[in-house]
Amino acid sequence: MLLRDVAFDGGAVEVRGAFDLDRTPDGLLPRRLPAWTRPQIPDLFMETIVTLTAGVRLVFVTDSPVVELTTHPRTIHSLPDVVRPPVFQMTVDGVLQPDRVASGGTYVHIDRSKGPDGIDFEVGSEVTVRWDDLGAQAKHIEIWFPTNSSVELRSLRVAEGATVDAVPVTRRRWTHYGSSISHCIDVDRPFQAWPVMVAHEHGLELTDFGLAGQCQLDPFMGRVIRDAPADVISLKIGINLVNAASMNERTFAPAVHGLLDHVRDGHPDTPLLVVSPIFCPSAEDHPGPTVPTDDGRFVVVPAAPEVRPFGLTLRRIREMVAGIVAQRQAAGDTALHHLDGLSLFGADDAHLLYDDLHPTPEGYALLGRRFAAAAFGPGGPLA
Repeated sequence: MLLRDVAFDGGAVEVRGAFDLDRTPDGLLPRRLPAWTRPQIPDLFMETIVTLTAGVRLVFVTDSPVVELTTHPRTIHSLPDVVRPPVFQMTVDGVLQPDRVASGGTYVHIDRSKGPDGIDFEVGSEVTVRWDDLGAQAKHIEIWFPTNSSVELRSLRVAEGATVDAVPVTRRRWTHYGSSISHCIDVDRPFQAWPVMVAHEHGLELTDFGLAGQCQLDPFMGRVIRDAPADVISLKIGINLVNAASMNERTFAPAVHGLLDHVRDGHPDTPLLVVSPIFCPSAEDHPGPTVPTDDGRFVVVPAAPEVRPFGLTLRRIREMVAGIVAQRQAAGDTALHHLDGLSLFGADDAHLLYDDLHPTPEGYALLGRRFAAAAFGPGGPLA
């Protein structure tokens, strides 16, 4: 069957979940934050996380029975975890199709115990994935990208003579901001990421600002969320501040208020849910930072007794988040809501933390089901 190329930008095919497209010598590289944030990105690590395509997908309507996508994925592999090749998943009129594994691309192997010296590049080439037997009827196509890779778009092809049309946004828009536990960099396929599960189950148009290690309440993130169209918003905050020991009790509350102030500047009445951290055994009662051990687990670096009274623990963060939301509710923000992270994933679920910090795929699925019920179920604050 003869195929023809379809443009990624400026045409009917939309790259959703990305707010910027870098033009490279060979294609386009989606970034999840708008271009104006570039000067404020603090380091190369966050810039890398911004290019990892959690929640990013191609969206279009076509009557082509074949769709073929060529990309150059660059996949993050953290030692000693197993290598997870990038997987693309397609839905046709909302129905999930068989996975397509991208057997190629470049791998970035990271040994976190060695710091900057623990990065090794395994350079590969572009890879093509293809879906056949899709039928000759017009159908709504979404191709979801891997959470653990940046994806340079090289070409999209459909059958010669097939039509390709744009898909208007008619579903409710959900913007979510969070840490690696929302990014889900450690799942095998896009639909194992719990925000994607929840969005699919409830028919939501997802914008995923899950940024592994980078949910630091950066002021520019408040402005990004302010400017992004949204019908409902959730902010899952706290764990990265302990992981990096980047804030203390003095700075945390003003930073949360500042984030909420920025968001409310653009979304004054939008239902907004603030979620505190899930369970993490070593950080419940001890301030960070957390560091990886030789066997890939995360533990808190013991703090000197003089430092502990000023450091943030997860238990204290949950208390403060609940208090901040209550203060703002009392001041008149009736569309602001709070959800205790322990109700999503608590001490009884700790066996589902594969590294004592991040859930297993089973753990993410459990978290997603509980979040969906609490936030979007009957009577939920975002329902």
